[in-house]
Amino acid sequence: MLLSRNAPARCGYAVVDVEATGRSPWRHRVVEVAVVLLDRQLRVEGEFATLIDPAGPVGPTHVHRITQDDVVGVPRFREVAPHLLELLAGRVLVGHHVSCDNAFLGREFARIGVPLPPVPLLCTMRLARGHIPGAGGYGLAACVAAAGLGRYPAHSALGDARATADLLRHCIRTPSCALTEWAGPLREAATVPWPRLRRALSHRRSERLPLVLREAPFGPWPQGVQSPGLVRTSLGGE
Repeated sequence: MLLSRNAPARCGYAVVDVEATGRSPWRHRVVEVAVVLLDRQLRVEGEFATLIDPAGPVGPTHVHRITQDDVVGVPRFREVAPHLLELLAGRVLVGHHVSCDNAFLGREFARIGVPLPPVPLLCTMRLARGHIPGAGGYGLAACVAAAGLGRYPAHSALGDARATADLLRHCIRTPSCALTEWAGPLREAATVPWPRLRRALSHRRSERLPLVLREAPFGPWPQGVQSPGLVRTSLGGE
């Protein structure tokens, strides 16, 4: 059942990253999702990450390092959707090429009958183009390197989301970044009405939803490095 709600008074940023089975939100599915919550002062409030069962092939394992065996027993998108809505409500959606992450999330929610509201977006790729002029490219790895932010577990959803959060801080704190580039979306986010979704019928209210987090090594993954370890955790029952 879908319920409507207003966004909470306290808001900030939801830095998101998804790994998918391909490049098209219309033809492919999310196979991993991560959210890093930041308050208005860009301080971390919480994190969420899990592999997602795409109900089919996982796609380019050579890119995201997720194998078919990795998604056995992990939740479907519908099962984590209620919690994701709670995390995103009232916040600016941030990503590196955020329109892509937003499109994949929008399609996944649309498949379960939940239209996402017009969410305020903030793109760190766009910010980097304006405030990291020395970057050799504008992919996430190039921007992180140009900003001197260190190594990170690339192509894991949580690793990319954490790196994007660091990049957001770096760009906003550069003298060339105007207040209007990031304060406007915050004000807009506070007025957006968000849907709520009841827990999936596949899990009882008292059950804990199984989640699977990838513990990835820091730095780019060279050829021949095995997939990162999986950590099984859970999301409490309602």
